Amino acid sequence: MRKIVLYVLTSLDGAVDQPGHYFPSPAPRAGGPPAFDPVLAACEARMIATQDAVLLGRRMFDEWADYWPTSDEQPFADFINGVDKYVVTSTPLTASWGGARAVQGPVAAVVADLRAGRGQDIGVHGSIELARSLLREDLVDVLHLAVGPVVDPTGRRLFEDAGGHRHLELIEATPTPAGSVWLSYRIPH
Repeated sequence: MRKIVLYVLTSLDGAVDQPGHYFPSPAPRAGGPPAFDPVLAACEARMIATQDAVLLGRRMFDEWADYWPTSDEQPFADFINGVDKYVVTSTPLTASWGGARAVQGPVAAVVADLRAGRGQDIGVHGSIELARSLLREDLVDVLHLAVGPVVDPTGRRLFEDAGGHRHLELIEATPTPAGSVWLSYRIPH
């Protein structure tokens, strides 16, 4: 059965709204993705190599459909532009982006249908409201956190209303030269 793999960029204190601020670059790229050091970039590349589909929330889809089709940020641009994209939404998609299709219904039913299909892991990248729903309903199998060396006391947190106390199994903890940490957890069901 395919796994649901949640990937979130976060500050040290769990903020998720400004990933470009958590991974600062000497040459900031306006409107682009955050800058990763080579170790963090390698962790991300290893993770996306196991995925052949992504599940996105509507707002993330609308933002990314404007940015990624013309981006040269590798390897993520080739990955996200070439992968099947399932967008959880109650309204038709207004942007055209290769491999994107709208899915609707209870998130548990959407996930069950995707898991039942053939293929590799299904990634959930960003899409914080969708991520929270998946966590609350115990639908996430693996959680990857790219943690930037920044404290940001404002904005949303991934684990707000996450459904109560839960023990995660550490798979990997990799520090990076820029002071970030890549954390991977298995979420027992």
